[in-house]
Amino acid sequence: MSKPTFVSTVVAATMLLVSQQAIATIVQVKTSLGDFEVNLFDETTPVTVQNFLNYVNSGRYNETVIHRSVPGFIIQGGGFRFPGQLPLAPIQTNAAIVNEPKLSNVRATIAMAKFPGNPNSATSQWFINLADNSAGNPKLDIVEGAYAVFGQINAADMEVVMAIANLPTYNFNGIQELPLRNYTANDRADNVPLTNANMVTVESITVVDARPNTAAGLNPVPNTLLPEPESSSGSSGLALLFLAPLLWWRRRQQ
Repeated sequence: MSKPTFVSTVVAATMLLVSQQAIATIVQVKTSLGDFEVNLFDETTPVTVQNFLNYVNSGRYNETVIHRSVPGFIIQGGGFRFPGQLPLAPIQTNAAIVNEPKLSNVRATIAMAKFPGNPNSATSQWFINLADNSAGNPKLDIVEGAYAVFGQINAADMEVVMAIANLPTYNFNGIQELPLRNYTANDRADNVPLTNANMVTVESITVVDARPNTAAGLNPVPNTLLPEPESSSGSSGLALLFLAPLLWWRRRQQ
């Protein structure tokens, strides 16, 4: 996977103008464990929503997998497909987007993952907060320039998200905390090969409500811990947006 390309001021401004015309607010995420809907905050985080919709409309999220699950913290997807065997295959990504850390990383929100050390490096990968991660360890409303929340899952649909989060996870070469179905610790010890039946697959993400203002009644929690603006640092050599430094820090604090 090549290093991310970062948007210029001109490109970012263009994306902002286009995002004002976003025609979708609610998307359905169909997974192998059930479906859930995400209400996107088009008007609050237009650049992030439009970026997400670009991947939705291109079909690049279809047949991707939930590639990381950390109990009580997050589940993460939007970056990889399972080609029938490991390693996972990265999807094609667009240019990175500017960060929009306006809303808080409370439970049941969806936010963008990014490279450590660069707030403006999010591309395709997203994660769902399983708990209030706004001011815990780590404080996702502060660290790395804050993580941009751009949507919310309702309480009923969070049952599907939690079913995914409750699956056992396993480590393989190049990937950690991969949630798997129909797979046991004995299977891992015996190096039983993985199949599609073991993966939590995002079969599709589609628009189900095209009104741009349906988030008006959700009352998203604002990020009141916003840091001072940061300048972008150089691109990281890391190939995966796994929130790895944050997870290490979180474990260290426990």
